[in-house]
Amino acid sequence: MDPAVAGIPAAEVRRHRSAASCWVLRGRRVYDVTVFLRLHPGGERLLLSRAGCDVSRELQGPPHRHSRNALRWLEQYYIGELREDEPGGADRVAGERCHPATAVSPATSFKMDPRCKTVDPDKDLVDWNKPLLWQVGHLREKYDEWVHQPVDRPIRLFHSDFIESCSKTAWHIVLAVWVPVVLYCSWFCYTSLAQGNTRLFTSFTTEYTIPVHQYWFPLFFLLGMVIWSLLEYSIHRFIFHMKPPASNYYLITLHFMLHGQHHKSPFDSSRLVFPPLPASLVIGFLCGVTLLLFPKIVGLSVFVGGLFGYVVYDMIHYYLHYGSPKEGTYLYELKAYHVKHHFEHQKTGFGITSKLWDRPFHTLIPEETEQVH
Repeated sequence: MDPAVAGIPAAEVRRHRSAASCWVLRGRRVYDVTVFLRLHPGGERLLLSRAGCDVSRELQGPPHRHSRNALRWLEQYYIGELREDEPGGADRVAGERCHPATAVSPATSFKMDPRCKTVDPDKDLVDWNKPLLWQVGHLREKYDEWVHQPVDRPIRLFHSDFIESCSKTAWHIVLAVWVPVVLYCSWFCYTSLAQGNTRLFTSFTTEYTIPVHQYWFPLFFLLGMVIWSLLEYSIHRFIFHMKPPASNYYLITLHFMLHGQHHKSPFDSSRLVFPPLPASLVIGFLCGVTLLLFPKIVGLSVFVGGLFGYVVYDMIHYYLHYGSPKEGTYLYELKAYHVKHHFEHQKTGFGITSKLWDRPFHTLIPEETEQVH
């Protein structure tokens, strides 16, 4: 019989307190959060310490008040109700390891806020059995709210299996494709600068030009990384988070293809890094612009620094979604910050690798709400 109907015995809940199988309760509702352990922004250890416990108080805070989207996310792992005919069953489950303040009372019940209801594939605004890219444009004014209600489901964009495969990328492919390019271009720029033929301002004057030595290469490289970080912030804020007009089918479709898909399914591992083929078009364009703005070798040096910055950005972004950084580290704080951006603060917190540009442009997630997951 369906456990949601028959009820789950307290003894069964007690058997699921490990990384191999982790269950938690919210009132009398039971959730299997095993697949979310590694993804939890507070870390796997934190969630495991509450296995078998009623997490209602932790969800509401303090210190971590979870957002409505986080509550919707939890509902995806609902597996049933604690059996009603076991007096004190919930207390026995919680009492073994949980603090008394978080133990479940036998009389405790939980009525889910309908706004936090998880996606029902049969009743959702789109047909999850078909490619989504051609459907989202028809959502019109409902698109913005729909795309910012994340779900733990794989997304298919295209009808063609080949094109669909090209839209997905494993994280190590980014390293395999772009790291050799960075290394070769770095060697080429350094050896070219070592020849002593490169000078600045030759397009303006021949009298006051400045010779560029190979020792300047690290500075140009670093400049490229800084420029990329600003470009990354700008693209994320103004392009990826544009709000397409509800009446424009094509702009909604473009937005979903560029970034909306990632916000709808933030833990789809195959869509966390940019596929090399479309990335090469953008990277080629940026290389051309850089070479127009700077002397050839100087421009290439700046460009390769920016390319390295892009690789670092893609790897950190992947890690923030799928990694488990140690509590108290920089990446731990950055992971929590980025998850807040996905689940509640979609209009702020645009920095991925750092909060560097969020501060001066006033898009930093306010500190009083930074504890929201």
